[in-house]
Amino acid sequence: MLSKQKVVTLGLQHVLAMYAGAVVVPLIIGGALNLTPAQIAYLIAADLFTCGIATLLQVIGTRYTGIRLPVVLGCTFTAVGPIIAIASTSNLATAYGAIIVSGIFVVLAAPLFGKLLKFFPTVVQGSVVTIIGLSLIPVAMNNVAGGQGSADFGQPRNLLLALGTLIVILLINRFTTGFIRAISVLIGLVAGTVVGYMMGMVHFGTVSEASWFSVVEPFYFGVPEFSIVAIITMILVNIISMAESTGVYFALGKTTNTEVSKQDVVKGLRGEGVAIVLGGIFNAFPYTAFSQNVGLVQLSGIKSRDVMIGAGGILIVLGLLPKLAALTTVIPNPVLGGAMVAMFGMVVASGINILSQVDLRQNENLLIAACSIAVGLGSAAVPSMFDQLPTMMKMLLQNGIVTGSLTAVVLNLVLVHWNKNLQQAMTENKTTVSEAS
Repeated sequence: MLSKQKVVTLGLQHVLAMYAGAVVVPLIIGGALNLTPAQIAYLIAADLFTCGIATLLQVIGTRYTGIRLPVVLGCTFTAVGPIIAIASTSNLATAYGAIIVSGIFVVLAAPLFGKLLKFFPTVVQGSVVTIIGLSLIPVAMNNVAGGQGSADFGQPRNLLLALGTLIVILLINRFTTGFIRAISVLIGLVAGTVVGYMMGMVHFGTVSEASWFSVVEPFYFGVPEFSIVAIITMILVNIISMAESTGVYFALGKTTNTEVSKQDVVKGLRGEGVAIVLGGIFNAFPYTAFSQNVGLVQLSGIKSRDVMIGAGGILIVLGLLPKLAALTTVIPNPVLGGAMVAMFGMVVASGINILSQVDLRQNENLLIAACSIAVGLGSAAVPSMFDQLPTMMKMLLQNGIVTGSLTAVVLNLVLVHWNKNLQQAMTENKTTVSEAS
């Protein structure tokens, strides 16, 4: 049983691991829509607050909702483009109306999605988890270089700071045990930030400008409005998120030695649907399971749900205390990147571990793993190849997790299921002919 102090410390480590991903979405959307600094500050506060509520709903769970695994929920990057497009052509109220309806769709569609689990055998699960990790590596490397679009992108000091952070994490994992090893990422982030401060890379301007207290209020940007096109767009976004989350659930199941059943997936997706509805009500965003925290669970070895409950509570507090939330934004991008290399690499290793349980000497399994990983990584690395396609198709195919997962499922159907059915039919036919003669 972990003490309260350890739960808070380990929970903070998970918050810091996902914080950049949680904050960058409101910053991108707010900047693209020319929102005022006060409105962007509200978006960040609402996002953190709702992340916390969504995480608690998922981890604690009820009879009908919540995966009850150590998972953290955050806003999905898939929704960034569509939200900007909807709000630009109409308004934010229409975007949030679409988010609310799409969340209801996820709640209702969860049982149907659960029935598809028979198409996710071990070879598909391992391929999907590997794809999730590989598709995140470019995110880590962009941060290592200083953050995509930054003026000092790729400067040696950024690379050295990221390398130093990674080395600290590796040394702690090699030479320590117990609680210290479990918080190796947190120690690496703190050490990297201190070094970054000495290098002049840490700035506290956003902290001084942030207010001390803020209350998240429903429908901050107005009463929701509804558009069929906007609703269909957001439903498509959340179907993509459902596919991603299913892969994350499988990864968590393997990491925590928990058998993830059809009903578990259904309850997890229902929980995400409820979280998405809350995101629409509080003018935040659609939510999904964050892959980086799966890597952290694997790296730290701490699989307790209490830690995620602690993380959810910290996120709620950060949503209510903008100045405290702003303090976590001073961590330099290269420091985050160094930590991400270890965490995302653990997700890849987890996928490879799952695939090690598959007989890859069978040509069918080898083809499923090889082609799905190649397609998924290719889509994530070169998304521009789909630029000439219609918007809806482009949105689907530019997501490497979706294309890789679909490839794995389809190949499993064609090479395994249909082949077995064909062989069974041929065997039955031979038996019938033999009996007749």
